[in-house]
Amino acid sequence: MSKTIISKVFQQSLIHQNLSVAISKIKEKIHLKGVLGSSLSFTIANVFKTSNHPFLLIFDNKEEAAYHLNDLEVLLDDNEVLFYPGSYRRPYQIEETDNANVLLRAEVLSRINSQKKPALIVTYPEALFEKVLSRKALEKSTFKVAVGETLNLDFFNEVLFDYQFKRVDFVTEPGEFSVRGGIVDVFSFSNDDPYRIEFFGDEVDSIRTFDVESQLSIKPIKKLQIIPNIEHKLLNETRQSFLDYIASNTIVFSKNIPVFLAATDTLQEKAVEAYNELSSAINHSRPEDLFCTSNNFKSQLLNFSVVEFGSTAVLSPVNTHQFEVNVAPQPSFNKQFNLIIEDLNSHHKDGYQNYICCSNTQQAQRFYDIFETVDEDVHCQIIVLSLYQGFIDHDKKIVCYTDHQIFERYHKFHLKNGYAKKQSITLQELTKLEIGDYITHIDHGIGKFGGLQKMDVEGKEQEAIKLFYGERDILYLSIHALHKITKFNGKDGKPPKVYKLGSKAWKVLKQKTKSRVKEIAFNLIKLYAKRKLETGFRYNPDSSMQLELEASFVFEDTPDQMTATADIKSDMESERPMDRLICGDVGFGKTEVALRAAFKAVDNGKQVAVLVPTTILAFQHAKTFKARLKEFPVAVDYINRFKTTKQRKATLEQLESGKLDIIIGTHQLVNKSVKFKDLGLLIVDEEQKFGVAVKEKLKTLKDNVDVLTLTATPIPRTLQFSLMAARDLSVITTPPPNRFPIESIVIRLNEETIRDAIQYEIQRAGQVYFIHNRIENIKEVAGLLQRLVPDAKIRVGHGQMEGRKLEQLMLDFMNGEFDVLVSTTIVESGLDVPNANTIFINNANNFGLSDLHQMRGRVGRSNKKAFCYFITPDYHAMTDEARKRISALEQYTALGSGFNIAMKDLEIRGAGDLLGGEQSGFINDIGFETYQKILNEAIEELKETEFKSLYNEDINTKEFVRDVTIDTDFSLLFPDDYINNITERLSLYTELNALKNEADLQRFERDLLDRFGALPTQVVDLLDSVRIKWLATTLGFEKIAMKNHKLVGYFISDQESRFYQSIHFSKVLQYVQAHPQACTVKEKQMRMGLRLIMSFSNINSVQQGLDALKPILV
Repeated sequence: MSKTIISKVFQQSLIHQNLSVAISKIKEKIHLKGVLGSSLSFTIANVFKTSNHPFLLIFDNKEEAAYHLNDLEVLLDDNEVLFYPGSYRRPYQIEETDNANVLLRAEVLSRINSQKKPALIVTYPEALFEKVLSRKALEKSTFKVAVGETLNLDFFNEVLFDYQFKRVDFVTEPGEFSVRGGIVDVFSFSNDDPYRIEFFGDEVDSIRTFDVESQLSIKPIKKLQIIPNIEHKLLNETRQSFLDYIASNTIVFSKNIPVFLAATDTLQEKAVEAYNELSSAINHSRPEDLFCTSNNFKSQLLNFSVVEFGSTAVLSPVNTHQFEVNVAPQPSFNKQFNLIIEDLNSHHKDGYQNYICCSNTQQAQRFYDIFETVDEDVHCQIIVLSLYQGFIDHDKKIVCYTDHQIFERYHKFHLKNGYAKKQSITLQELTKLEIGDYITHIDHGIGKFGGLQKMDVEGKEQEAIKLFYGERDILYLSIHALHKITKFNGKDGKPPKVYKLGSKAWKVLKQKTKSRVKEIAFNLIKLYAKRKLETGFRYNPDSSMQLELEASFVFEDTPDQMTATADIKSDMESERPMDRLICGDVGFGKTEVALRAAFKAVDNGKQVAVLVPTTILAFQHAKTFKARLKEFPVAVDYINRFKTTKQRKATLEQLESGKLDIIIGTHQLVNKSVKFKDLGLLIVDEEQKFGVAVKEKLKTLKDNVDVLTLTATPIPRTLQFSLMAARDLSVITTPPPNRFPIESIVIRLNEETIRDAIQYEIQRAGQVYFIHNRIENIKEVAGLLQRLVPDAKIRVGHGQMEGRKLEQLMLDFMNGEFDVLVSTTIVESGLDVPNANTIFINNANNFGLSDLHQMRGRVGRSNKKAFCYFITPDYHAMTDEARKRISALEQYTALGSGFNIAMKDLEIRGAGDLLGGEQSGFINDIGFETYQKILNEAIEELKETEFKSLYNEDINTKEFVRDVTIDTDFSLLFPDDYINNITERLSLYTELNALKNEADLQRFERDLLDRFGALPTQVVDLLDSVRIKWLATTLGFEKIAMKNHKLVGYFISDQESRFYQSIHFSKVLQYVQAHPQACTVKEKQMRMGLRLIMSFSNINSVQQGLDALKPILV
């Protein structure tokens, strides 16, 4: 609402009216002086609203353009504002074209061509420097499709091939299309999302956009344009400047024309240089054909109405239209709330309207909370409106401050990333089965996967999964039993032992594992039970100091951080001692979450111990904690080997007397000599680095202390316990806003590449890590780098240096005293230097995955693009394992991939001794996933027997049947002509198998309809069979047979099962008594003893089977 109030003030001002009049004249040159920050955005947005001209805004660089673009998107309709970016990073580097940007450029061009209302286009010199296709050429290569048109599919196919579109199974990036029956998916270069066109015969029945990642529709549309890749498909066409392309009545706003022209000249020089280096064998277009020069721009700008809003004007002659406004930037308050309140109130007295603009409601709430705790009234309106920079407009008497400047947080910009090729290489891809993979079948042991196979069962077609056992045994597995097999993840990727079908060996092994696992689980549950029964300290709800601390966080909280913080607080405020594991990737703000928990403990009069794995990290954390808590009455100190005995003693005395609130230290903290006055919270950071011994000691530290564990790549053992619910787990997967994925590049030891990368980093005022893990020749490596980059300041650091020196070195590096740090892996654990954004890892093939991931996470901790170079020997000189590791890291550059890396690590090194010494042997024999299944079974059994009192489950809600087998002669499958891609079919079968309730199943059905068209009968039956499976679980059937017009259900074979006392079984008996003609229940002698069975006759379809079972439970 208040957005409109501020806009109104701008609209009613005299300057606004004069400016609107001035720009409506042809070729007027105007100078608008004094506007800055977001007042510029308000001015332009409001003039645009009342004008019917298109606007073109030219800013000095991409970043500034992006910030104002965000402001304008908030102030105007989203579809009125367009961003026009450059299409590649360097001239003539066609393969580096950024498809997402080509997409945005094509969108702008097609919008200018269309007859829609004028748009406001935001751009910067690099983008205007490239020439564009002429209107004619673009129109000639645009193909239009509308609903209701007649269009022959074959002709449409040819057009797409002619446009050089590529035919694929599933569309993921611009320039691709796929055909499935009567559905064509196509990703045009003129739209952010791909289109799905559904045909009815030769008529276009419907068009809708869909999402690349989920492949599901977003919204229906009436017509579409298909544009090929205009940047390089038509390189031989004549091109023109973007300023010639836009309408002649466009009004150009430029900040600084001299800067713009100078930037164009520099780009032109680079282009000429690049052109001269090209091989003359291929015919390339000349720079003047592809790029504009500053002279072109100068003469073109004279043909438009131009508004210059910098401090000086070049085009407007003196004293002609000059409008000056009196605007001051937002002052800095150093987070002092008393100063802010004083400032707002004094402005209020002078008749100013005060506004604080917050980027989200949560920030707004923080202001309300902080202002509430103050005694005096604060005259100001808090509104949710994300702006770039605050301002004070003395003419209009408005004060408009932004929350991120008050809290000195980093404000990020969002650019529409047309299609950010979503790097969701998820866990499902790690566990994706390919033919020839080893799998573990829970009942038959390890075999090989042989793909999907169609089978003929009594005249009906069915699909099954083929598994090979022993030398020549083949097992066909029903698609309903997919959950019984898992991909085998053993040790070192060595081929496991394959069993013969029906051999005893597997059963014995499974039994042995189970009894062993039971012991482990038994001890674990005992510990868990003990903690559950104890009462810990109940913390009070948040105080105002807590709110102030959280509001002053430099970045914006990510949703995951918010939930993790909320979870921790509710744990601390409850009676039960907390035991929570937080998995978050490197640099995702785990420390901040821990810091808030620590502050809460101190706020309630308790002490906090933070346990870290390395000396450097203790020091780093102490620095972070002190910096964040310097405004608050909290005493923080650390102990590590850098401190003298005397200093250490003094610190421990303060701790014992209660003068020290937060102590940070390495494993010395678990010594007997460390005594606390009142320890309330223990935080364990980088848990994957501690040995079992330290962890065991911790447990004895105090049973009812709250424990918070932080880790980036969780050791599977902890992952295990959390998945088993012996600890609570919070995962932080969302990257902080405006972090870029780290670009990972694998290189050989190449002096030129290394020199260029270091120089580039130093030019953008950054710093470089160079990791070399051999102390004996680390000096030579530093010498080599010094030779390559003579003017760089280079220093060496390693673990054998004196504590003091090392500490000083790290401090200097953090303070930016030198450029390149050549060191061993001591930096890996947690050194945080936001300014270091390039890291080299020498001989990367010798490190483990999680180490490499941790080291890579040392860079990219700010808003700059970061680079990580893995220096490795030639591929053929590396071991298989090393090759796998490096390629895994190249795959997972996405932010938040620590969790995936933990899983991938399991696959590469196997889940060996990660789970503690004992279990490792079994895991090699049975595979990790199966181990997990057995573990879960063991826990369930313990819950039933030894720990019945701890988990008293209601027998009416308990699931007694875990696994229902369906045996049928109906065709239940996805037919080939419906889904022809085998991997897709397999993944859909797996997804279907994992569904748990009706809502999910209906969503699954809608998705199928959307992606593949109307469902054939076999698919409808397949979905109904899943519903039958769910009913069977509740009714206590372990097996269902639907054959020869009959449905037979086999009840649980264990006669002693508590199921027979449950309400469900009594419902079955009541139903049989009431409907004797519909069904019968009898005992039947089977091979394994007596079995209770229930049978229905006259079942001729799956639907009838479903209808027969439904009424029993009513």
